[in-house]
Amino acid sequence: MLYPETAATAAQWLQRSFGQPFTRTVPIGTGATREFIAEVAALAGLDAQAALNRETSRASWYSRSVDSTYLTGKRVFVFGDATHAVAAARVASQELGFQVVGLGTYSREHAREIREAAKLYGVEPLITDDYLEVETKVAELHPELVLGTQMERHIAKRLGVPCAVISAPVHVQDFPARYSPQMGFEGANVLFDTWVHPLMMGLEEHLLTMFRQDFEFHEGAAASHLGSAAVRPEPAPQAAAEPDAPATAASTLTLEAGATVTRWAPDAEQELRKIPFFVRGKARRNTERFALDRGVPLITVETLYDAKAHFSR
Repeated sequence: MLYPETAATAAQWLQRSFGQPFTRTVPIGTGATREFIAEVAALAGLDAQAALNRETSRASWYSRSVDSTYLTGKRVFVFGDATHAVAAARVASQELGFQVVGLGTYSREHAREIREAAKLYGVEPLITDDYLEVETKVAELHPELVLGTQMERHIAKRLGVPCAVISAPVHVQDFPARYSPQMGFEGANVLFDTWVHPLMMGLEEHLLTMFRQDFEFHEGAAASHLGSAAVRPEPAPQAAAEPDAPATAASTLTLEAGATVTRWAPDAEQELRKIPFFVRGKARRNTERFALDRGVPLITVETLYDAKAHFSR
């Protein structure tokens, strides 16, 4: 039974009517694939070792590189159908070293599985089919990666957060023009590529933002492969930077303990956007905690830098 949402009813009926056993492990991720193979072999009375020896996970070489430390502890929000959400949270936590900060599903009939999985990560399960509730939760948690459906991809784009699509509903844009399974050992490789890629591409976007006023990188610059002989037009006037997330200046910030601190000042929000995106979420959380602990009602630029100095000690 690879996909309980559509196969569970038939599998359970076959077991009741004919005593036919079925698997209960979904082989998404390296660890789950190994468990699935062992489970199938046990049900069939076979030796699983030959199949287990064919493991082809390519994530292990990356885990030995210094670059892998960039992924450790990344905050991830997971939402989708129950099967893929539970599996994605397990892979994110156990195989990639991410921190699951949110987990949910729109499949109310499988809410129990999501609630049980949420307990493992110490998060509150989100059971809803209202995408606006999901957007509110993502904005509240400030994750560094969203794993979700087509709807969460739109949400993440509006909030300026990297995203990878893990389950239906999906759009044609979410299907790569290549062999890309999610299950099995090769599926584990695909997950690794598709989840890590948006995080790494964000680094490139950050560099482009840093150097957007450089004579080589502004919109009117000649292509770099044309060399120094190319005529460089005058840089175009710089438009005001678009916010990376909805401004919180007019809203109340709710923190983990349920206490609240009043809004961010607009100039503080603007200063926050100068911080590289991949540490911006942490800077925001630290500053809000700093302000809460000191009873600061309005986060200003001075508060932001005081918090930075405090947490740098």
